Amino acid sequence: MVRKFIAECLGTGLLVFFGVGVATLMFGFGFDGRSLAAGVVATALAFGLVLLALVSAIGPLTGCHVNPAVTLGMLLAGRIPVRDAVVAWVAQFTGGILGALLLWGMFKTSPLYSTSRTGLGTNGWGSASDIHIGLGGAFLAEVILTAMFVFVVIAVTSKLGNATTAGLVIGLALTVAHLIGIPITGTSVNPARSLGPALIVGGTALNQVWLFIVAPLVGGAVAAGLNYVVFGREIQPRQPIPEPRPGTPDYYVRDVGGTPSSS
Repeated sequence: MVRKFIAECLGTGLLVFFGVGVATLMFGFGFDGRSLAAGVVATALAFGLVLLALVSAIGPLTGCHVNPAVTLGMLLAGRIPVRDAVVAWVAQFTGGILGALLLWGMFKTSPLYSTSRTGLGTNGWGSASDIHIGLGGAFLAEVILTAMFVFVVIAVTSKLGNATTAGLVIGLALTVAHLIGIPITGTSVNPARSLGPALIVGGTALNQVWLFIVAPLVGGAVAAGLNYVVFGREIQPRQPIPEPRPGTPDYYVRDVGGTPSSS
C-alpha cells in the first residue's frame, strides 16, 4: 500500500509538472507564437504522452489512475475497494500540489515569470476562458470530457480490452479531451491537476477551482454508469496471470533471468 501511495503521488506530480508546464510555456510565456491552435496541440500532446508513459511505468502496480475522477469511476465500477480509493485520492492530491509547487519553483527563477501575469496553467470560466464560456457550460464540458475519458479507461482495462494497446488508447483519449477542452476551460478532467496550480496562483483560479473538482468527479461517476449499461458485468478487470509456484515446470528464476526448471 505504501508503494502504491508513492507511485500514485509521483505519477500525478509528473503529470502536473510536464502537462501544466507545457501549458504555462505555451500560454503564459507565449511560446505558442500567438497561435492558439499551436498551444492547444502542444499542451494536449504533452498531457497525453506523459500519461501514456506513466501507464507503462506504474500501471502494473497501481493501475495508473493519477486522477481522482478515474479512481471514483473504478470504485463505482467495483474494480477497487474503498480503502484503495481513499489512499489513491490522498496520494493524487498530494502529488498534484507537489508537482505544481516544483513547477512554480522552477519558473520563479526566470526574470520573465510572474505568478499573476504568467500564471500556472489554471482552469477557469468567464474571463478565465478563451471563449468566455459561462459557469453552466464549463460544468457541462468538464462532465462530458471526463465521462468520455474515464469511460475509455474503464473499458480498455476490462477483460474486453486489449492490454497491448491500453496505454496508447488512454493517452490518446486524454489528448482528445484536451484538444477540445483547452479553449473552453483549459481542460481539467482531473481534480488533482486543477487544485495544485490554483492554490499557487490564487485569485480567480482558486475561487473557481471547486467546479474543476466537482464536475470531473461527476463525470467519473457517469462513466462508471455508462460502462455498466453498455458492457454489464464485462467491465470487470482482466484476470491477472497467477504467479508460478516454486517446483512447478512454469517456475522462472526471474531476478536472474533463469529458465524453466527441468525437474
